Amino acid sequence: MKEIKHGTPKLRYDFDTAVDRRNTASLKWEVSARELPMWVADMDFQTAPEIQEELLKRLTHGVFGYSVVPKEWYDAIQGWWDRRHHFHMERDWLIFCTGVVPALSSIVRKMTTVAENVLIQTPVYNIFYNSIRNNGRNVLESPLVYDGNGYSIDFADLEEKLSLPQTSLMLLCNPHNPVGKIWDRDTLARIGNLAAKHHVLVVSDEIHCDLTDPHREYIPFASVNRECRDNSITCIAPTKAFNLAGLQTAAVCVPDPVLRHRVDRGLNTDEVAEPNAFAVPAAIAAFTRGEAWLDDLREYLFANKQTAAAFFKEKIPQLKLVPSEATYLLWLDCSGICDDSEKLQTFLRRETGLYVSDGAQYGQTGKAFLRLNIACPRQTLRDGLERLRQGVERFAAST
Repeated sequence: MKEIKHGTPKLRYDFDTAVDRRNTASLKWEVSARELPMWVADMDFQTAPEIQEELLKRLTHGVFGYSVVPKEWYDAIQGWWDRRHHFHMERDWLIFCTGVVPALSSIVRKMTTVAENVLIQTPVYNIFYNSIRNNGRNVLESPLVYDGNGYSIDFADLEEKLSLPQTSLMLLCNPHNPVGKIWDRDTLARIGNLAAKHHVLVVSDEIHCDLTDPHREYIPFASVNRECRDNSITCIAPTKAFNLAGLQTAAVCVPDPVLRHRVDRGLNTDEVAEPNAFAVPAAIAAFTRGEAWLDDLREYLFANKQTAAAFFKEKIPQLKLVPSEATYLLWLDCSGICDDSEKLQTFLRRETGLYVSDGAQYGQTGKAFLRLNIACPRQTLRDGLERLRQGVERFAAST
């Protein structure tokens, strides 16, 4: 392992070497030769060498029959959450699933009925809308409050909407994508209290939980108190933190036995509860051998954030970087030059080749924002930032 210096603690792993992902059937990189994709939430880094070693060992075995979920998978997840997040999960609470999104959709189908309301706090991960609407349920938005510097919850609005008789489920994003917010313990407790009071089940998507800034910790919703624990379902995975999305490996944590039985039946009915040959070894390796790599990754991503923040301040003051505490996704307030992010996103891609996400897909409250993925080598980040600078200048000159 190579030691690298970036004005940050010495890193044991190499995140600077660019990996060519073109012609690999990559969703992110299926773009023209002149384009630079910084949109969908996967990283341009190779996963931890320790995970690669386990996958190679499994590959060289050469037989890829049906797989089961062994005791080591449960031990790995329990150990990780005990050690990293100070929350003990009983083995019985855990159910394997092929992904967080399949889990969310299955839970919506199993735990609600057609035409009921599923509450989300917007702007929020765009696939939440799909999991609700594709299953014939109503999207009920409780918009987060943006004060020009960050986001908070309008608890009066949240309670009003949780209290509606048709509201049966709430999808919580913890930490929050795209705004990068880590919800504190008091906030989570207040959400849990209101949800229990109005008989609304909370499903907490915690897929970004290991991508906090260095020395920052997230709080598992189910760890806050008994009320939160017994009225919640938590979706977790190693896929975001270790760049393993293509391996389809996740877990659902359901402490309450009655809820767990129903979730288990839903996942099995939907045929998303069986692992492929690589899903379990990858997860075990990540949660038992990937800690040092993840800590270096978080340092590198934090340095990328600092690089981007300095660049915006000096070179693109027209855009405002919303402060974040988690994820590798930057949320950019473009209201200084444009209130239509789709128009700006299209212009940037056409004029500079920079492909970012328009904020409107995360809800109407995101219509004046862009989302930028900075999980890439520093040289790629600088290229993207320079393209963004040029694009913003051209856009401003054209309007």
